[in-house]
Amino acid sequence: MSSYNASVRVTVFIIGGFDRTERPVLIGVVILINYVIALLANIANILFILSDKNLHKPMYLLICNLAVVDILYTSSASPTIIRILLAGVNTIAYVPCLVQMFVFHLGGVMEMFALAIMAFDRLVAVSYPFQYHSYLTNARTLLLACILWILACAFVAVMPATVVPLPHCTSKLKYLYCDYAGLIRSTCADPTYYFNMITTIAFFLLFFTFTLICLSYLWIIFVIKLSSQDKRKMGSTCLNHFIVVTCYYCPVFIAVVLTRMGVVLTLDARNGLMIGSVLGPSLVNPFVYCLRTKEIRCKIFKTFRKVQLSRLS
Repeated sequence: MSSYNASVRVTVFIIGGFDRTERPVLIGVVILINYVIALLANIANILFILSDKNLHKPMYLLICNLAVVDILYTSSASPTIIRILLAGVNTIAYVPCLVQMFVFHLGGVMEMFALAIMAFDRLVAVSYPFQYHSYLTNARTLLLACILWILACAFVAVMPATVVPLPHCTSKLKYLYCDYAGLIRSTCADPTYYFNMITTIAFFLLFFTFTLICLSYLWIIFVIKLSSQDKRKMGSTCLNHFIVVTCYYCPVFIAVVLTRMGVVLTLDARNGLMIGSVLGPSLVNPFVYCLRTKEIRCKIFKTFRKVQLSRLS
């Protein structure tokens, strides 16, 4: 009760994750460049897919969905990080902080769901090649994506629901932006219960989606009988997905799983890991699917060719 009596009314949070950062402007410029490239690349991916009716197929709609998730995920935290490093503004109002926390974790959960549903799409395509377009239509793909968005919102809603009622003992956040861990640590409550609850949810989502992805790979490799040409084509598609999966799950496993198993990370190491987990997938994903997916690559080349011809004429 004494800690609760010492609570303060917080209207503005101070983000203290960069207090000891050397060369903040240089780091801020690098993050800004990466963020702008990721943003433009994902928007371009969406526009290329939406503008070409030949790409209005389940696989490309899921790539489009992943691009939307990447934009949401990286835009939830990157502008705050850039503003702190370049402008030195390290404060954020209470309500925008809660919104940022919700959007950031929603992007993280949807990243898992988007990768899992893409693995499921490839599994159906390989298992039932002739019935694929009747099983997984555009309408069903969009419906499934909408259901996953709603489900992700339901999971993430637990966070503001548990944070809002708690009194705060400090207005300073330990980390780089408004996330659940930072907000819980700013309250007067014992964080153990809340961390255990969120860790349980995170473990379930991580291992469920990751296991589903791995099982889909194993099923395709060891069970499905494919010709040599089909194996090469499917291998290329799976490699694209594997690169994207690796970029997201590696830092998340280190940050969430290993730390809960007793691995201690320094604040700088955690900050670097979190920045990489936010910017990495959003930067890598659009280029993987632009450069390694034949239909999108051809669409890009045709667009640039038209632009060059229009300039010459």
